[in-house]
Amino acid sequence: MGPAVIAAFFAAAAAPTFSHDIAPLVYRRCATCHHGGGVAPFPLLTYREVARHAGQIATVTAKRYMPPWLPTAPHFQHEMKLTPGEIAMFGKWAAEGAPEGNPREEPKAPVFAEGWTLGKPDLEAEMPATFTVPAEGLDVYQCFVIRAPSPRAHWVRAIDIRPGNPKVVHHVILFQDISGTARQRDRGSGYPCFGTPGFLPARGLGGWTPGALPFVSPEGIPELLHANADLVLQVHYHPSGRVETDRTRLAIYYTPQPPKRRMMDIPFTSTRIDIPPGDAAYKVTDHFTVPVDVDAIGVIPHAHYVCRRMYAYAVLPDGTRRTLLSIPNWDFNWQGQYRYAAPIRLPADTRIEMEFTYDNSAANPRNPNQPPARVRYGPGTKDEMAGLHLQVVAVDPADEEELSNTLWGRMIRAQMGR
Repeated sequence: MGPAVIAAFFAAAAAPTFSHDIAPLVYRRCATCHHGGGVAPFPLLTYREVARHAGQIATVTAKRYMPPWLPTAPHFQHEMKLTPGEIAMFGKWAAEGAPEGNPREEPKAPVFAEGWTLGKPDLEAEMPATFTVPAEGLDVYQCFVIRAPSPRAHWVRAIDIRPGNPKVVHHVILFQDISGTARQRDRGSGYPCFGTPGFLPARGLGGWTPGALPFVSPEGIPELLHANADLVLQVHYHPSGRVETDRTRLAIYYTPQPPKRRMMDIPFTSTRIDIPPGDAAYKVTDHFTVPVDVDAIGVIPHAHYVCRRMYAYAVLPDGTRRTLLSIPNWDFNWQGQYRYAAPIRLPADTRIEMEFTYDNSAANPRNPNQPPARVRYGPGTKDEMAGLHLQVVAVDPADEEELSNTLWGRMIRAQMGR
């Protein structure tokens, strides 16, 4: 390598440009939210748009506030996070005055289609009526019932959800209700439902968060949409400073192929939450030992505003510890569903542990009570919860019945308070 090449290398390393370094990163990690009609407050699709916010981008990425990705381990699909080198590059680019570089080197900006990403759906539906979001005040958690869109049962391979107004829709979770409870509560404009949708069993079908891709079931494991089940959209709205309206839509894609394997949910929870004001390290736990070999496919955590740390791990029969989820700085505003980059094999007799830690001190910037107040278990905004759902499949289909029976017994014991 000659002197000229070495000099050029260090010059390029010292001076990142938009065209060569920043644009590919922004288009890959930021543009899914930051585009016209997206959930973010401004677009980031041109040099001028990105350069205008260079200092802000450097600050929020350095603090890891953006992109909104909570887990630090293990590896998941579609991770929305930056490496330390990428974060440093944003900072250096901003400090150098946000140079554009050679426009010919700039990759083509992504185009966001108006139609459904996966094409024409088998079932398309929307909220029965437009919902009005107030200009100011607390966030709104509202459930909307779409009455029994299908008289037949179907296997669902994918779901896409499109907020009608991304400016105020923070996230959406789709449930199906076979009890009829939700339709009794919805008088036409939905009903409040912070935390849970208000019926059991609450069968989740998928969801939407800013930047999310359509929810596609794992290969060979479609979800069952029950015949005559109501669809229930749980929508989290955040006021924008002006009165807004929303009418969220969804698309469902069927498959004629029944599941080759059965995915089961291992729920972890604790209702023994009673956090004194000022306690910065209140912990709750739960555990379960798998009776058969399983593959962990994904994980869904849930808590409210006082929770600070989520940790789930598996202790294998040989003593090896495997991290299943590590979120050191939980933020209720960016909760999501996570699918592992590759299934995690958990042999029979593996003990799975859940640990949630809460910070009910004044130092917690997300504490809804200032000064801190006593926080108990409950579905309210200022209550707390501890929930973690591990999605698994039995390695040997012959073991599915044993796993199902064990999980059923666990649920019965939990309901009896044992």
